[in-house]
Amino acid sequence: MGKAKNFEPEKLICAILYTDEADAEAALAKLRAAYGETDLTSLPYCFSDISPYYDGEMGGRVYRKIVSFSECRDPAELAAIKIFTNATEQETAVSGGRQINLDPGFVSAGRLSLATTKNAGHRIPLHDGIYAELTLFYARGGWNPFPWTYMDFKMPAVHLFLSQVRSIYMKQRKSWLSSD
Repeated sequence: MGKAKNFEPEKLICAILYTDEADAEAALAKLRAAYGETDLTSLPYCFSDISPYYDGEMGGRVYRKIVSFSECRDPAELAAIKIFTNATEQETAVSGGRQINLDPGFVSAGRLSLATTKNAGHRIPLHDGIYAELTLFYARGGWNPFPWTYMDFKMPAVHLFLSQVRSIYMKQRKSWLSSD
């Protein structure tokens, strides 16, 4: 019989959808207050060019950037982090429409997992209505999508950013593994 152990820490990321940079920065300030400093931020890209899905709700052209947090965390925190990001979205909503959309997740040596409130056959229930989705897996030197992977997470620029995050993570991981 296998023995359960604590999960290895993973690299917290958050994908931020926004129409106004000031709203994104205010949300990021709340995230930093809760989860610490960031060590990497992607270049923003126009999400509306990929999908107009959020344009109506968010009131204009939507952009996305992804941030990585310096401190690695227990991936068992994913549901609690999603609950926090949902509350942050609600605090900034105007007339029921979100001004920001926050999608937290974890990067490990072999995967990107994201949190969601939407159930589907490929999502694992965590708790309090939050699910985990395996979004990408890392193999043969690169990120690989699944049929359900969001279109923007299939883009080479996003893969490049996530590879940079993974590289930082692998250095952090090596440091704590060598101290054991």
